[in-house]
Amino acid sequence: MEIEGTTFGTITIDGKTYEHDVIIRLSGEVMKRKKKLSKKYYGTSHVLSMDEAKFIFERGCEQLILGSGQMGNVHLSPEARVISRKRAARFYCSPPLRRSVCSTDRMRRRSGFFT
Repeated sequence: MEIEGTTFGTITIDGKTYEHDVIIRLSGEVMKRKKKLSKKYYGTSHVLSMDEAKFIFERGCEQLILGSGQMGNVHLSPEARVISRKRAARFYCSPPLRRSVCSTDRMRRRSGFFT
């Protein structure tokens, strides 16, 4: 699985273009992000809430790659940082994505969150 490119409002993964934010699970499943989990607390989806962090972080995840959007506006709330430290060894924020960072051939124990 490879992230081939992004534009404002889209991400292309393995030839399929998604017009919404996505989460790539450890299994390789691509699913739609649940923005409402963060919007209800912050009024925006640019800040990941603790509820959304609990949904995103999976057991066994050693690293989360957080695509912070084309403008680099997305970030973890302080509460979500606590969850990330408990459930994942580390996270990596990446405004516009690079193939070398996001190739899932290297993502055995990584999850991805891309907005």
